Amino acid sequence: MPQGDRRPAAAPRRRRRGFGLTWWGEAWVTALEERARLDPNRLPRGRSYARGGTVGELAISPGEVRAAVQGRRVRPYQVRVRVRVLDAGEWDRVLDAIAAQIGHAAALLDGELLPEVADDVRGAGTDLLPGPGELQPRCSCPDWADPCKHAAAVCYLVAGALDADPFSLLLLRGRRRDEVLAALRARRRSAKATMAPPDRLQPATDPGVDARDAYQRPLATPPAPPLPPHRPGQPAVLPVDPPPEAGVRPEDLLALAADAAARAFQLATGSGDGGLSLDLEADLARRAAGLLGERRGIGALAASTGMPSRELLRWAVTWQQAGRGGLEALRTTWQPAATDLAEGRAALDRPAGQGPVRAWRNRLTRGGLQLRLGSDGLWYRFARSGSDWVLDGPPSPEPDVLVADAPR
Repeated sequence: MPQGDRRPAAAPRRRRRGFGLTWWGEAWVTALEERARLDPNRLPRGRSYARGGTVGELAISPGEVRAAVQGRRVRPYQVRVRVRVLDAGEWDRVLDAIAAQIGHAAALLDGELLPEVADDVRGAGTDLLPGPGELQPRCSCPDWADPCKHAAAVCYLVAGALDADPFSLLLLRGRRRDEVLAALRARRRSAKATMAPPDRLQPATDPGVDARDAYQRPLATPPAPPLPPHRPGQPAVLPVDPPPEAGVRPEDLLALAADAAARAFQLATGSGDGGLSLDLEADLARRAAGLLGERRGIGALAASTGMPSRELLRWAVTWQQAGRGGLEALRTTWQPAATDLAEGRAALDRPAGQGPVRAWRNRLTRGGLQLRLGSDGLWYRFARSGSDWVLDGPPSPEPDVLVADAPR
């Protein structure tokens, strides 16, 4: 592809977890990966960090992005990614290209940067999208790579921010949203004044009311909503038991009612989503995890669902330690790229005297220890228990940490 054209082809390669879903987000990721050609091994680790929740909130400002990334040390590393800010003449070309057609500005307000805008800007001698030489990532970690895995993680998450709001790209290039919109309005007013001849017969137009003034007028204070209770409510005793032919026991109904009250309490207090996004298996694991330690709790739930108690117990323990991602790693397999497994294989290879590492799809096994790469980019450690593999602790983006902490 020529250096001047950074838009992806008609069928861009798919990325897990949404790094560069739009063509302008893809251009940002391409700039990052072209910069890292000398050391591409940092990119898979950067993606794992980005998916693993180790990156703090992105602070995007004109010319740079800042974020804290939690590494192996106690204090997070500080990452700063700089991008060249466009000068006044270059911004004139960008704004002229957006204002040239009303559909360009409308698409921008709707969260889309049309390719024609970038083409027009590039034709005028300016590139709105950063090239490989314009990204300048810096990190406080001691890694010599450029970019290191912490900086790469931030860059991947910046692509997601650009996907969500193209104004973030304009902000990186030096102009805030309100500044861009004010400049576009001025250009539209100037164009209308030039195109429309004065008509003395037309009555004076109503100047209207500035929207900001209208919305700043004091409004009546709405009544405060009632506060939720301090704890979930308890279900009432059933006045009549279900008929025998219904196949539903009274204790099952009471358990479902108590679970529904707990989920409603989460929604009312903002302490969770109540599990409303879970599928049937994940919700069953969630309910079983809440019964751990209760006498006959999991056994009764297993009997009512027709599932073996031993398997439901495995689901419950897995959910308690790792949630939905752990349950997926326990129950399903998928085929990652060989490069995605390289870090886990290297971690298992380090201890001596335990035999070769065996790989099958997303699972790496050596002796009684198994690492599984989840589709969320995290590594999960499993230990052999009889004929089963049992999740042995929370996940980590670093497989060598899981191997180092594994019981001997």
